[in-house]
Amino acid sequence: MASRDDSDEAYVIGLCDRILGEPALTQHRFDWLLGDPGAGGRQVRLPVDAYWPGHRLVVEYRELQHDQPMPHFDKPDRLTVSGVHRGEQRALYDARRDTEIPAHGLRLVVVRPADLDADGRGRLRRSEEADLTTLRKMLARESDEDRVTDAFRAWLLGEGWTPVERTDRWTDLEAVRGEERLICEAKGRTKEKGIDADIAYGQLLRRMTSQDARIRYALVVPSSSVKAAERVPAHVRELLRIDVYEVTDDNTVCPLLA
Repeated sequence: MASRDDSDEAYVIGLCDRILGEPALTQHRFDWLLGDPGAGGRQVRLPVDAYWPGHRLVVEYRELQHDQPMPHFDKPDRLTVSGVHRGEQRALYDARRDTEIPAHGLRLVVVRPADLDADGRGRLRRSEEADLTTLRKMLARESDEDRVTDAFRAWLLGEGWTPVERTDRWTDLEAVRGEERLICEAKGRTKEKGIDADIAYGQLLRRMTSQDARIRYALVVPSSSVKAAERVPAHVRELLRIDVYEVTDDNTVCPLLA
């Protein structure tokens, strides 16, 4: 039997790592994603296939046994702690992931063999270029705010920052570099540039719960919103430790000079 490192799951996660620009936490377990209680009442934390904290993204690779009966995997003559056989429990736990992951502010992308270049038995042929093209589309974000956030995240990684779990669930992006911490609010293209900029400043102000001078705040906007962001004078932004970053239409990030 192939090891997990040689599996189709590992292959898919590796391609996602290349697309996202950072390695996944594989078989990650969240405190809030739990299995059914056993005889003693203990609940095991359920793993997810791959989690990218900086992208707030979980990817599940679900092979054929997740969608059709397979006695070899299901073991229908053996009941689990859920009171059903393994195949039914797998479906229950997949449904739990589908519900709980988005409920906790994370994005979930489910990949199946049929989405990629696979044979009739669900084994991937590992056509890298074709699979990369498909996965890029599946992982793509939909809004311009997503585009701005993703471009800024990639820029931060290149500047030596590490995206981390957000201390406030409403923060768009949080990153650390040494003892520095950056708390970011991103906005996309909008017809209400001034209103959106004012809202973003207000959101950053509400997150200023620490007086630690090593924490700075970032307002990240597309080129069309730079003038609206500049309405707050540079000396005020400096007093509040707020830096403004422009993301151009070609996803170049430009720190706004004071």
